[in-house]
Amino acid sequence: MHIGKTIFAQLMTFMPEYEFQKCVDYYKGDYRVRKLTCREHFLVMSFAQLTGRESLRDIENCLSVFSGKLYHSGISKPVSRSTLADANEKRDWRIYADFAQILIKQARPLYIDDNDFRVDLDNMVYAFDSTTIDLCLSLYPWAKFHHQKGAVKMHTLLDLRGSIPVFIDITEGSVHDVNSLDRLPVEPGSYYILDKGYIDFHRLYTLIHQSRAFFVTRAKDNMQYEVISSTDVDREAGLISDQLVKLTGYKSSKSYPEAFRLVIYEDYATGIVYTFMTNDFDLPALSIAELYRERWKVELFFKWIKQHLHIKAFYGTSQNAVACQIWIAICTYLLIAIAKKQLDLAISLYTFAQTLGLTLFEKTPIKELFNNNNLIKNLSDESQLSLWNS
Repeated sequence: MHIGKTIFAQLMTFMPEYEFQKCVDYYKGDYRVRKLTCREHFLVMSFAQLTGRESLRDIENCLSVFSGKLYHSGISKPVSRSTLADANEKRDWRIYADFAQILIKQARPLYIDDNDFRVDLDNMVYAFDSTTIDLCLSLYPWAKFHHQKGAVKMHTLLDLRGSIPVFIDITEGSVHDVNSLDRLPVEPGSYYILDKGYIDFHRLYTLIHQSRAFFVTRAKDNMQYEVISSTDVDREAGLISDQLVKLTGYKSSKSYPEAFRLVIYEDYATGIVYTFMTNDFDLPALSIAELYRERWKVELFFKWIKQHLHIKAFYGTSQNAVACQIWIAICTYLLIAIAKKQLDLAISLYTFAQTLGLTLFEKTPIKELFNNNNLIKNLSDESQLSLWNS
């Protein structure tokens, strides 16, 4: 029997301690801290994420129940809810945001050769989108949205080859999606897949096109343009037209003065006709449609984050507490993704995360959990057994 580290402690060994401490030192996160250092704060909040704790009291009770196993999990002792609440209010959220960027740099090379990307393309391909996390405006008055509702938005740039977020910006819910393009890191030669909510011709032209990068997005129905030339297309593949066009609207033509490409495609499975606009003139028209189809991976990422990490309810009401919780949730996701690859586990990220959450205080080596017998033993009831087939 393995008598060493718990599953939770084994997972945290994938955490680059030196880099984390550099983030803490940069923001003086442990300056005059007597209880719950930034590292301990991260461990406790990550534990809460993995086990789905609902509140500070819930976290406190759970840690107390397992007090005899905390030392072997890297947590020195149970934490009171007042201490944790104080940490959420005072630990600078930028510590965990910067640490997430370090984990992103570590995770991306591990997924670079994933073969579930359907377009034959060597360039980097990203999808940029946002998800709204609803909040109660009376409890979170700083998180203004609309119609007396509160929310924050998580704007995410996702590397579509490995479903790894490479840029995340958290704003108030009232910030329009298109404004987040101003903070988007643009790499020359890369593709940026956007939905039509991000259409701002001036930003598309100055931020992406003039940076020698490519965009693929859906055109709005009221777009005014003239056709310069047309290319023959394979109608049996669902393509309707492939045209070179130029804007004719007074403002839009000044915002985007050059020609771009318009590809019209019909999805025969649903009968829906899509109009794609792009500044790439070389890719086959069908590849443009396939690139946009890959954008749905960012929707799946948001769905996974909301379902399996705890960001639907928050442990504090201040902007700092909410940001800390979201960034630690993202770091936890990245640590799981890194551990799965480095352990060379041929299972879904969903199954891996769920199993970790159910076995955090077991002292079995992580890899041994994922043979059929041990996994079925750990996931005993019917709902848990169904994870094996997910």
